[in-house]
Amino acid sequence: MAALLQLQLDKILIFTLVLTRMSGLVLSAPVFGTRDVPLNVRALFAFAMAALVAPTQWHLPLEEPAGTLHFLIFVGAELLIGLTLGLGITILFSGLQVAGTMIGRVGGLALSNVFDPTLRGEVSLHSQLLNYVTLAVFVAIGGHRMLVAATLDTFSALPPGSGLIPVGLGEMATELVAQSFALGLRASAPIVTALLLSTLVLGIISRTLPQLNILAVGFGLNSMMTMLTMAVTIAAIAYLFQNQVEHVLDMMGAAIAGATQRVASGLGP
Repeated sequence: MAALLQLQLDKILIFTLVLTRMSGLVLSAPVFGTRDVPLNVRALFAFAMAALVAPTQWHLPLEEPAGTLHFLIFVGAELLIGLTLGLGITILFSGLQVAGTMIGRVGGLALSNVFDPTLRGEVSLHSQLLNYVTLAVFVAIGGHRMLVAATLDTFSALPPGSGLIPVGLGEMATELVAQSFALGLRASAPIVTALLLSTLVLGIISRTLPQLNILAVGFGLNSMMTMLTMAVTIAAIAYLFQNQVEHVLDMMGAAIAGATQRVASGLGP
């Protein structure tokens, strides 16, 4: 009877740890973690995923927590793994939001900010446009499924209750931020370049025709140039984002697998 009770307690503990990892993903990942999705829907999704995954982990040996602190370390490690995967993709979205802000400022449309309920603040109109486009691309390429698959793969490298966390999280975060800014610069470079050339042409015209109201002409010309260039380059931006998502998922998966290899070889903590 005692052995049966202990087996049930182990199953409950594994389910709790799996639920914690899935909750970290759902709270931080795009599509799942946005404020547009009700909290009860996110909780139900995390619970359903944990209910599907936990039975596949029940056969694994589980180290019993020695106390409350040990249990909290287990829970913290699981939460960190889920948050790492979700935030890694969210950082890419932030890079494109920065690109939209740059486009709006250079194009003279900084006053056209709109309220974003997901961020609870004002954002550039172009930032929101790029965010919706990349979100649609993310869903169209199956990014949400790839993200869930990457999370499921982590259970092979870092089983629940192992108490291990990916080593080199600082280096991986630095690399993700660098790639996010690089993506934002590559996305905004054609539009910003076109706007700078437009400003240069307007400067030459204002020196040639001083009587022309260059402010009125320039505002309309920059707005038209911004929308025209964005319409031409939006497909290229979506393609860049698609490739970057796949690269980031591969990089995070390799980092988590590398953590297991380091610990197994005695190089990790």
